Amino acid sequence: MTTKAVLLDYDEFESPIGRILLASNAEGICALDYAGYESRMEGLLTRRFGDFTFRHGSDPSQLKRRLQSYFDGELHSLDDAAVSLGGTEFQAQVWKALRQIPPGHTQTYGELAARLGRAQAARAVGHANALNPVAIIVPCHRVIGASSALTGYAGGLARKEWLLRHEKSQGTLLSITYTG
Repeated sequence: MTTKAVLLDYDEFESPIGRILLASNAEGICALDYAGYESRMEGLLTRRFGDFTFRHGSDPSQLKRRLQSYFDGELHSLDDAAVSLGGTEFQAQVWKALRQIPPGHTQTYGELAARLGRAQAARAVGHANALNPVAIIVPCHRVIGASSALTGYAGGLARKEWLLRHEKSQGTLLSITYTG
């Protein structure tokens, strides 16, 4: 018995922080990652869908327009973007909570865990954060270490720092410390 590959729409977007890779299905965006991280994105998609193929050059959610607006300073332009994330129940809770952190604000992993009613689960929150398949839209860059230091970001700490500074330039942001 042969299973048919899942068809995902694929496109790319040139941004101030490099080329962004986009994959979506009928439910919404299911992957947003950066050039150079194709294997990470494909691994997450394979884990979720098994066999898949890309249909290139399709942007049905007008996500590129929304991303351009975000980079132009309209930080809420991605707030209602439809996402199709998959994941476990706990991961879904973390990813939903990430979308509730407003632009220009940060939370620690511990604060996010406490907000979810699981104060001792900071490491689990960090792991779910690391498996976020839709960067920027599910703003995992807004989560920082307990000391306010920038910690892990799948697209690299330089991008995380850029995104936080971009949001700061449009509003107020807690102070951040880069510990390369």
